[in-house]
Amino acid sequence: MPLLSQVHYPMPIPDSQTIAEAHTRIKPYVHYTPLLTSTGLDELAGCKLVFKCENFQKIGAFKARGAMNAVRSLSSKDLSKGVATHSSGNHAQALARAAKIAGVSSYIVMPRTSAEIKKRGVRGFAGEIFECEPTLEAREKMLAEVVRKTGATEIHPFNNYAVIAGQATAAKELFEEVNDVDIIIVPVGGGGLLSGTALAAAYFSPNTIVMAAEPTGADDTFRSMQSGKIETSQANSIADGLLTSLGDKTFPIIQRYVKEVITVSDAEIISAMRLIWERLKIIVEPSGAVPLAAVSKAKEKFYNKKVGIILTGGNVDLTRALNLFTTV
Repeated sequence: MPLLSQVHYPMPIPDSQTIAEAHTRIKPYVHYTPLLTSTGLDELAGCKLVFKCENFQKIGAFKARGAMNAVRSLSSKDLSKGVATHSSGNHAQALARAAKIAGVSSYIVMPRTSAEIKKRGVRGFAGEIFECEPTLEAREKMLAEVVRKTGATEIHPFNNYAVIAGQATAAKELFEEVNDVDIIIVPVGGGGLLSGTALAAAYFSPNTIVMAAEPTGADDTFRSMQSGKIETSQANSIADGLLTSLGDKTFPIIQRYVKEVITVSDAEIISAMRLIWERLKIIVEPSGAVPLAAVSKAKEKFYNKKVGIILTGGNVDLTRALNLFTTV
């Protein structure tokens, strides 16, 4: 199968050099996050697990990578009137931070239901928040109005090749430290991390199988892979970072390079989240626990394999999380 960079597409999908350049570009501004392992979790899962801890990343999530690469890739002219986006929280914080470092304004459209910890994070980086109803239509409509009024450059949270290249650097780092990963599995919402991970595997670890994990209440990627076209998200899950549909830039990459999407219930996500808190002694948000939930659910697919998992973020309301744990 040819690499995507060798296939004709109307827009430039990131190649290995682009991802390597993105990695160099963002290094001064992001953490090279650690890998963690747990014998106890290995025994429970029936495989060797390697966790890439992006919950330790700047702003507490992998989104710091893509937003920083996108902002640092813009010209002075494109940056002059600031940047704008819509996001449930992690990309919002990441873009506000990248904009503050660049010395420009950021305008962030957020659903009114977004976690308060994420809203505080945006304001902490001087981002201006515009709240909207928790639907994709409402987010896009308000963002279009904000861009019209401010003249800011839109940085889409996932459907942007500079963002995808930045997200790919997390898997690139994992492959730099572990050269025999059989499977890498990441959560999927809009597909920025998944498509970036798929490209990183294709370029830097071609024997690694790429899989995705998704809530059953927001299983649009699972359905899209079956139908061959982008399906809309039902947006019904505690994994609030995964409640968006795929984009026309992320879906073709996912179609070509992702082997399978495993769906998990909210109860399974909560159980996996609790395992991570208890066994790894670290905090992850529900979205970050989805891959472990998938591995736990479909053990036969991972049995005796070395499995890389990207723990995508740790921005969680602690009171809400503790309440969730009482339900399982």
